[in-house]
Amino acid sequence: MLELVRDTVFGHFLRVLSHGNLLPYAENKDPSLWQRYVHSEKSAQMAEHGRLFEDEEKEADKEAETEAGVPPALQHHGEGGQLPSRRSSETPTEEGQERNFGSGAIVDPEKGKDVNVIEWFGDDDPENPYNWSSPKKVLITAELCLLTFSVYIGSAIFSAGEMTVVEQFGVGEVPAILGLTLFVAGYGLGPMIWAPMSEIPQIGRNPVYIGTLVIFVFFQFAVIYAKNFGMLLAFRFLTGFFGSPVLATGGASLADIYRPTQRAYAIAIWGAAAVCGPVLGPLIGGFAAEAKGWTWTIWELMWLSGASLILFIFFLPETSAANILYRRSRRLRRLTKNENLKCEAEILSEEMTLKDVAVMVMIRPFVMNFTEPICFFLNLYIALIYALLYCWFESFVIVFMEMHGFSLGIEGLAYIGILLGALIVIPPFFLYLKLVQEKQFNENGELKPEKRLPPAFVGAFCIPICLFGFGWTSRPDIPWIAPIIMSSFFTIGAFLLFNSVLNYLGDAYPAYAASVLAGNDFMRSGFGAGFPLFAGAMYRNLGVGWASSLLGFLSVAFIPIPFLLYKYGERIRHKSKRARHDL
Repeated sequence: MLELVRDTVFGHFLRVLSHGNLLPYAENKDPSLWQRYVHSEKSAQMAEHGRLFEDEEKEADKEAETEAGVPPALQHHGEGGQLPSRRSSETPTEEGQERNFGSGAIVDPEKGKDVNVIEWFGDDDPENPYNWSSPKKVLITAELCLLTFSVYIGSAIFSAGEMTVVEQFGVGEVPAILGLTLFVAGYGLGPMIWAPMSEIPQIGRNPVYIGTLVIFVFFQFAVIYAKNFGMLLAFRFLTGFFGSPVLATGGASLADIYRPTQRAYAIAIWGAAAVCGPVLGPLIGGFAAEAKGWTWTIWELMWLSGASLILFIFFLPETSAANILYRRSRRLRRLTKNENLKCEAEILSEEMTLKDVAVMVMIRPFVMNFTEPICFFLNLYIALIYALLYCWFESFVIVFMEMHGFSLGIEGLAYIGILLGALIVIPPFFLYLKLVQEKQFNENGELKPEKRLPPAFVGAFCIPICLFGFGWTSRPDIPWIAPIIMSSFFTIGAFLLFNSVLNYLGDAYPAYAASVLAGNDFMRSGFGAGFPLFAGAMYRNLGVGWASSLLGFLSVAFIPIPFLLYKYGERIRHKSKRARHDL
């Protein structure tokens, strides 16, 4: 428990107040331990060449930089941001020669640098997130799921109170929908900045998560007490923007702590939590809006996110391997007074200018999204699914309130079918992972990215089945349970597609995972923000059957994408300078 708290915001606060006396690390008790953290081969490379990688690697990085518009710094952390294990070597200094302590190599007087590279001290280093205990990983996964749910629910929970927004501010139904769409647009744009920022070793994941969540919680007051409709819309956008980091970086955080063979399980649970947000939003908000008006839906959002914030301050540790090693090297410098102790990510980041950082944070997600064919088409597909979801949600009022006479609160119960779909699909998906996919990993625990795609083959057909089935069972003469049953197919399809795509993108672009996932969130949120604006008119003019069928035909057009990438994806990856080539 103490190790868990030590790396949280509260733990850092206690260590600062006590000058490191409370919740000490092993090196605080015995500073001489710094020697076992030194990576001999990398220290020798720095002593002889003044850089961490060989010339051919340097040239490859330069090509990647030219193509991507960003420096190679922070791109050598391997799978999940983990750094390679240390190989210890120690050679005494000879008189009259300047030798690097960690490697025994002579420091080249012209280009060498006397730096001792700080690393994990072995494969079983307890501070390596891969080596954390299962209970600790389960707790972190649950916290990330709660945070994701707390933000995603903020979009749909508002929709339950749209009619009272119309009454209070005297606006039409379409402008009232902007309260939902601007929130979605905000959490689509936010990760384009927050996700790359979390990759910087000096920052890490937690400052981004906690800092933005504080603003998210307190900006809910501005929404609740909005003096006019413009103020309401502005702060709905801002709350979406500041609540967004986990929606893209949550997957990267899970990749920090789970090895590739186990990562799909965690991503699946996280994806289910993301689905539960929009699904349970109308249910939770419906009864509150019916009784107290739209402001009570935002009060519920604030209570949920505020309680989450308190939990995370005390029990959410930093997961970024680069940040953990950076803080280790900083502690060791302070304890030993040796300024030559630096971690790999720190050395690489020193090569970056302010311009490089700005390019990495502001430009790289857009570059990855629009110049990598794999990223673009998969993101476009997921964006379509997300748009169909929010567009389709607009039909629930017509079907269950107008056709079947549900009240506002009871209408929220109609979304339970979507939730049940998520619960139904998880067991067979886990069984597939255990019996099929785990056997496809090689001896190094690696999987060819295309092997992640087969579940998407099933998911691609479930979406049109849902939309056609829901559309043509949504009639007054057909029992209300029929469209609810058909709605479960959407979650099954979306779950399989999301998990296949997110795992595929993470495996295909391990060095750019957070930026790639940010691009995915940007596209799907952009589509999700736009489609609801015309959904109401479309359903009323075309009727539920043909409007849902139109959406179904759109989903059919995208079915070939996972099949084509399964067949040609490897060839496309090998032509990319950013994608992984060794599998």
